[in-house]
Amino acid sequence: MSFAPIQFLGLERLPGDGTVIVPSRLGHPELRALEKQLAGRPLTWLAEEGALVEPAVRDYLAKDGVMAATFSEHDPSPVEVGEALRSKLQNGGVLVFVPGDMAARRGANCHIPSSQVRFLCRLGLPTIPVAIHRPAETCLSIENKSRLPSAILSLGHPIPADLISVPRFQESLLEASERAFSSREFLNGSLAEALLAGLKKWGSSTTLFDGTDDSSVSFSKLMAAAIALSKEIRKATDRRRVGIILPPGKGGLLANLAVLFANKIPVNLNFTASHAAVESAIEQADLDRFITADPFVRKVADFPWPPNRDLIFIERVLPAIRKKIVTWAILGRILPTGVLSKLLGLRKRGGDDEAILLFTSGSSGAPKGVPLSHRNLLANICQFATPLELPRGSRILGCLPLFHSFGSTVTLWFPVIEGIDLVTYPSPLDIRRLAELIAQHQVYLLLSTPTFLRGYMRRVDPESLASLQLVVTGAEKLPTSLGDTFEKKFGIRPLEGYGLTETSPATNVNLPASELPSPETPMLTQSCVGSVGPLLPGLAVKLTNPATDAATTLDQSGIIWFKGSNVFQGYLNRPDLTEGIIIDGWFKTGDVGHLDDDGCLHIEGRISRFSKIAGEMVPHETVEAAITKALGLDTEAERKIAVVGIPDEKRGEAIALLSAIAGNTIQQETVDLRYKLMDSGIPSLWCPREIIPVDEIPVLASGKLDIKACHQLAKKG
Repeated sequence: MSFAPIQFLGLERLPGDGTVIVPSRLGHPELRALEKQLAGRPLTWLAEEGALVEPAVRDYLAKDGVMAATFSEHDPSPVEVGEALRSKLQNGGVLVFVPGDMAARRGANCHIPSSQVRFLCRLGLPTIPVAIHRPAETCLSIENKSRLPSAILSLGHPIPADLISVPRFQESLLEASERAFSSREFLNGSLAEALLAGLKKWGSSTTLFDGTDDSSVSFSKLMAAAIALSKEIRKATDRRRVGIILPPGKGGLLANLAVLFANKIPVNLNFTASHAAVESAIEQADLDRFITADPFVRKVADFPWPPNRDLIFIERVLPAIRKKIVTWAILGRILPTGVLSKLLGLRKRGGDDEAILLFTSGSSGAPKGVPLSHRNLLANICQFATPLELPRGSRILGCLPLFHSFGSTVTLWFPVIEGIDLVTYPSPLDIRRLAELIAQHQVYLLLSTPTFLRGYMRRVDPESLASLQLVVTGAEKLPTSLGDTFEKKFGIRPLEGYGLTETSPATNVNLPASELPSPETPMLTQSCVGSVGPLLPGLAVKLTNPATDAATTLDQSGIIWFKGSNVFQGYLNRPDLTEGIIIDGWFKTGDVGHLDDDGCLHIEGRISRFSKIAGEMVPHETVEAAITKALGLDTEAERKIAVVGIPDEKRGEAIALLSAIAGNTIQQETVDLRYKLMDSGIPSLWCPREIIPVDEIPVLASGKLDIKACHQLAKKG
């Protein structure tokens, strides 16, 4: 397969003085492209002794006239090695590091093991990281690979010799990698057109299995029905957005596709939220029509349903347009994607235009509207799909709510575009039925939360989950003990990921190690227990001090900021909120964490889940983990405790413990718990000042702790 030429980004960053260039990986074509760009400067190639490199690179380095040097990362004095190499940088000389081959998942931001990065940084030489991005490895299945550049070489910010360190190298390389990914042409496209292309390409071989009634429907039939339904939606409303009040299933997928094919914006409403939150979302989104179904209206009777005249009942409309569906089924088979797209007018919107509207869960306040653009969603589908490497014929379980960001991106758009069979069920709470569906349909990938995994631990036999090859959790921290016991029972390790509604949502994920191409090939670290894993391709990260807002290095605890094509542009009609959290394209997550040397992100908690006590930032989740251990609580059981901050006149805040443990004797328990925590190394300042008994710990439908409700309970207590 032929590719477009290699592209360069950031060549203006290359200093005229001598420097060390460290590419994230280096094949023979990229090596020769770099050589051409550096023509006229003294050039030396630097490789580790005994490194495994591809034959073409090895042969090139052995040629007469090619200057090459070697080092050993086991050398006891990297500084002395650096001094010996410094002469290579005279007169604008350039040292280019040649990484050895590594086994890594597709899209890995860096193919150099952390031990080598540490050694290179200890050389004490001015360094510039270069991200090598190969679009053919990180592209959607519907893209034309022949039009892609074979590689994009993106130069990071130069790092002076006196500042070079692993965290600064990581930050510069990730920024360069983000720049390369974000330059991709497909990001200017249309989500609706991509969905249409996916349905055309995979529709006849891909199926939705609806666990509600054990029915199945091909994606081809869904495409025809969605196009026909889109015409009815256009007639029903002139407004930009259309509300959808449906759970996961064929109706939910069909409604979302139809709204997009109508050139409108789907708004999946949270039917578990309070009346006030729902009414606020409807008003903010300016909705006048809502797609739902009669059975669901009866099932969720306490929802603040709009008047019947504003409801589009999907099971009433479809029979009335049966002939139109048949017509579109025929046209869908014979017309190419481009013609269908033109007939539907799908190319009118794309790129940074709003594609869908979600609302935040409200776990720490009122729900906020999060418009996600076509660019955001296309980027995140690509970012998420790339390292997963799901084999053709895989099936995923879609039971997370469609108003949840993961339920939207991963169980609506991802399977349609990438041609993945989808098994749906309307609730993540019916664990026994979900286990039956996993076994019945041989599901490959399960997306869940630690709260729901506890249900599997209590109610499901190991044989039911035998088909699972990947279990990915999010929304809340995965306790190591829960991961251990789940793996012991089911034979598969649940791997923690991370994301936010504002990042479309996925940013990080731990994944199993890649298959080795040969026994000699070293393995790159791709997961770390206790972390949420490395960044997905195309994301940059930086940290700021929670107390001072000053920039800090990635190894220091700080507020996490992300930059990338999957990052949203701002809250709906709330410039006041957007102003403080989107700055120069960087999104302030409100979460606190740090990166380790392997590039894995460790989340320490939300800034809203810290208390500033006597000037010290106290992490609630760390205190909760210590209390859970001190009291011997079962991490597989339902949540029984939650830490909250309460006002304190002397210290600003104090720690309080909400407890749903039966039989608490409050005063004595508080004293006993303090001693247990201090014995385990928890500072006195971090210990709960009081225990507040509650009937249960409030949890949202997504499995997250309901922080707002917890604070309300603390006030009442």
